[in-house]
Amino acid sequence: MEATSLKRVAFYTLGCKTNQYDSEAMKERFLERGYRVVDFREDSDVYVVNTCTVTNLGERKSRQMIHRAHRRNPDAVIAVVGCYAQQAAEEVLAIPGVRVALGTNSRNCIVDCVERSQAIKAPVSCVENIREAREFEDMPIHAFAGKTRAALKIQEGCSQFCTYCIIPYVRGPIRSRNPESIRKEAERLSEAGFREIVLTGIHIASYGRDRQNTGGTDLLALLKDLHTIRGIERIRLGSLEPTLLTDKFVNEARDLPKICRHYHISLQSGCDATLKRMNRRYTTAEYREIVRRLRCAIPEVAVTTDIMVGFPGETEEEFAATCAFAESMEFSKIHVFPYSPREGTPAASFEHQVPPEIRECRSRKMVALSRKLEQNYMEQFIGRRGIVLFEKAYNGKEGLMEGHTDHYIKALVPGGPELEGKLLPVLFGGREKDCLTGHVTGTDARQP
Repeated sequence: MEATSLKRVAFYTLGCKTNQYDSEAMKERFLERGYRVVDFREDSDVYVVNTCTVTNLGERKSRQMIHRAHRRNPDAVIAVVGCYAQQAAEEVLAIPGVRVALGTNSRNCIVDCVERSQAIKAPVSCVENIREAREFEDMPIHAFAGKTRAALKIQEGCSQFCTYCIIPYVRGPIRSRNPESIRKEAERLSEAGFREIVLTGIHIASYGRDRQNTGGTDLLALLKDLHTIRGIERIRLGSLEPTLLTDKFVNEARDLPKICRHYHISLQSGCDATLKRMNRRYTTAEYREIVRRLRCAIPEVAVTTDIMVGFPGETEEEFAATCAFAESMEFSKIHVFPYSPREGTPAASFEHQVPPEIRECRSRKMVALSRKLEQNYMEQFIGRRGIVLFEKAYNGKEGLMEGHTDHYIKALVPGGPELEGKLLPVLFGGREKDCLTGHVTGTDARQP
């Protein structure tokens, strides 16, 4: 069959790295059925919008992309997938042009759903009751684009039920991927030339908890297994709950040199009263001790975090306490999120909702603090060497290549495509905005 005769499918993905992984897996399902993947900005027979509903902004952006696809080709089948479709299937199907609603499970069947809609010439809902899901939907990827860093999904769902979060309601309970399936995909990634894998999921700290009664593997055991795969030089962890980082976990992870010295440890607030209202299961004192333990075991470890501002009831004093705590923790970066009320969560009905303009003001202040802390952390590496995994040309410019250290510091050096996919020692001589600048000093990444 000529490529020009193939049906076309285009993807647009919003939200987290888990969504990005799911989109790549669904692309492969379409390719297996004879479709040709095109850019979302092009005319296509099918448009797949993989949505996010964590914030109001995510939902709004999802609707914008649906409308954009419909304007591009009014005759196309638009399939809306993911959290927004899971949460509001009827609302999604009422949007002009939408022919398929598919939630956060059974995405292996997306092509069947699309072709069913085409056959009956009517919209179809393939959304299931996600709260009844008990098995991880394995969507292995066999064809990979790129050759530097790849996401590897190990887990789905969350059972934490923080009061602000819609995720447990739209992703369902925790489901862990079979460790053999994970290893096989990691081996395929290695064979494809990838040097770094990023373990992703909705709540990876809970990996294996749903398999405890059957002697299942936990996250630490999984890391030890993946550490043995030849060709994979770095294993990066996604967002972690602080309570995962026990003495045992920290000490044993420290002895696995492929584990990146970068831990993203979710905080959300630096005020104990706010943490309690959020139903977070630790105090600021416990969080501080966990980070201290990590830094004692792994000197210069990069600790990044999430902080939510403007949570219901957050006073100026509570916000000030969060700022002071964050600064004292010397994070290497803070991902800042203004609170966004999500219908169906307890916090949406809490009293003392913080006005949007105050939430935005606090967000700007926290972002400024994050920039300051990030610069402070980066500058300690100026005049020193580090190992960089090179990924691509900097902003598409010839002669400049960018990559990341295992601390997840972006590095910028003179060079061309010959550096792509290589782990090389770099001497850092300065800083440019969010990058360290320097030059390559050798060819052997094992000798920085």
